[in-house]
Amino acid sequence: MSPLIRLLACFVALMMAMGIGRFALTPQLPHLLSEGQIDLTAAGLIAAANYLGYFVGAVDAMLSRRPDQVRRRLLGGLWLCVLLTLASFWANGFWSHLLLRFGTGVASAWVLVMITALSQPLAAAAGRPRLGAVVFAGPGLGIFLTGVLALIANLLGQTSATLWLVYAAVALLMLLGVLRFLPQPGAAVPASESVVSTGNRGIGRLGVVYGLYGLGYIIPATFLSQMASAQFHGQWQADLFWPCFGLAAAIGVVLVSLRRQAANTTRHWLTLTLWMQAAGVFACLLGNGPGLALGVILCGTPFLACMQLVMQRSRELAPHASQRNAGLLTACFAAGQLSGPLLAALSSHFSGGLQPALVIAGSGLLLAGGLLLSPLSTGQALCANGDAPTAQR
Repeated sequence: MSPLIRLLACFVALMMAMGIGRFALTPQLPHLLSEGQIDLTAAGLIAAANYLGYFVGAVDAMLSRRPDQVRRRLLGGLWLCVLLTLASFWANGFWSHLLLRFGTGVASAWVLVMITALSQPLAAAAGRPRLGAVVFAGPGLGIFLTGVLALIANLLGQTSATLWLVYAAVALLMLLGVLRFLPQPGAAVPASESVVSTGNRGIGRLGVVYGLYGLGYIIPATFLSQMASAQFHGQWQADLFWPCFGLAAAIGVVLVSLRRQAANTTRHWLTLTLWMQAAGVFACLLGNGPGLALGVILCGTPFLACMQLVMQRSRELAPHASQRNAGLLTACFAAGQLSGPLLAALSSHFSGGLQPALVIAGSGLLLAGGLLLSPLSTGQALCANGDAPTAQR
């Protein structure tokens, strides 16, 4: 089967698992709050449960090595995203939403790690690395889709329950469309070993960077729809911000994939996207319509591009351990995300708003970019002679 078809199936799988399974909560939050199902504190805890599930799923995926384990988690994650989204139709109140969001967090992490581990070597082996990068635009279009559906539901006066049902139906159609075409575990060819390998220390630093990124982006990503709803008093204009965020994210992936594919440029592009996102977080501090719109552009455009660049950087550092490092980095990312709602809760409790949390989040993104500017040690560069560290073989 053509690698292009398999990569397109990976694109749609991420579009469903991340855009619907992972991020459907964001456009639903204003509805859940206005319906009285939860309050703002409960919303933060439900979001934290989602990120905790994402962390658990990433750690489990990192430890799943055999082809049968990979396949079970990939297919199980996809089906769980559909079924748990459908179950949300009957959810009402704090505990039911918390448990369901935890489950979708686990499922979406399984899908992300497995699709990353399968699609990127497949694209490299086919000589189409740019297409492998564009796979990461899937979540952006998924976010755009959930946002547009939320906008239509709001204009039609539909409830959150109806919107969960619509999300589940769309997710099921997408899943049935790609099941036959997904890459098979063990079929992908490893990426070229000529790429510079700089060892575990580089991966450790990249994990810290990715964790700071998770903390930095998650507050605007979680509360953007709610901030817009408060600014526009629940009018339909507030529902434009989330689909625009997703569309900007998809465009950002495409733009970054068009850059010159060279190992020594990935680090600099990643620094640029992190600092651009920091500027977007600080723009959200303005709290008005133009500030939120600027936040959508500056946070949204580099959102998935950062994910793409981190995964590419990890393959440059350790080309022999793509699945393990994808799981490790996703776990670091999830840990950063998990701390975001807790930071938001503290910020809201002590200051009555999200401003202190946004300042810390933006500062974390600035620090993450700064860590990437520091070059690896000379000793690590000696690994460029071609031998990967023993632990990674």
